[in-house]
This record gives sequence, C-alpha cells and structure tokens, in this order.
Amino acid sequence: MPQSSSSIVDLLQAGIRAEGYRQQAIASNIANLETPGYRRTDVKFEDLLAEALKTEGDVDLDEIEPEPFHPGNTPVKSNGNDVSLDMEVGELLKNSLRHTAYVRLLNRKFQQIDQAINIR
Repeated sequence: MPQSSSSIVDLLQAGIRAEGYRQQAIASNIANLETPGYRRTDVKFEDLLAEALKTEGDVDLDEIEPEPFHPGNTPVKSNGNDVSLDMEVGELLKNSLRHTAYVRLLNRKFQQIDQAINIR
C-alpha cells in the first residue's frame, strides 16, 4: 500500500528530528573526550521507528522519542572514559550525511506537492 505524502513528510521530519538529537549526543561525547568516567552516548531511534511501523493502524511519529543510550561498544580507557575521537568524527560524518539526505528528500517532496498544486 503506497504511503501518503503526509506520512512520507512525517517520516522525513521524524528522521531530521532524530538526527538533531544524535548531533547533540555526538557533540556531548566530543566535549567530554577527556572527562574521567564519561561513557559515550548514542541515540536509539531507527529501531523504535521500525517497531512502531510494524503495528496496525496509524502511527503518531510525534510520540516516538529518540532515546539516549550508552552503547558500550568501545574500549574503556584507564580513566573510565570510552570516547574515541576518531569514532565520533566518523559518527558525525554519517549523521551529517543522513541529515542532508532527509532534508533533500523533504525538499523534493515539497517541490512535488508545489508542482501538483500549481499545475495550470
């Protein structure tokens, strides 16, 4: 069943919102690069969205809040900190690319809607 324009727009907007939260988490990780005991934070959103989309009926994307979590998948240094600058820069790049893709897709969708409205 094809998605309606509004639901596609809602999905893209939810993705943009999640990437904003992830950007904040990455910035916090980099800011705490040398803070003893600090554990890196990431944002869980895609799994929550996929789970919500499996359910029957309409999904209110405003109710799906990105959740911060500590992945624990990086080695812990002697000071108890597990932030790797190389990893954070890589995550920053991936996040920026996803954000740009969402914004471009959203822009394209709005252009399509505008063209449909302004057909003469």
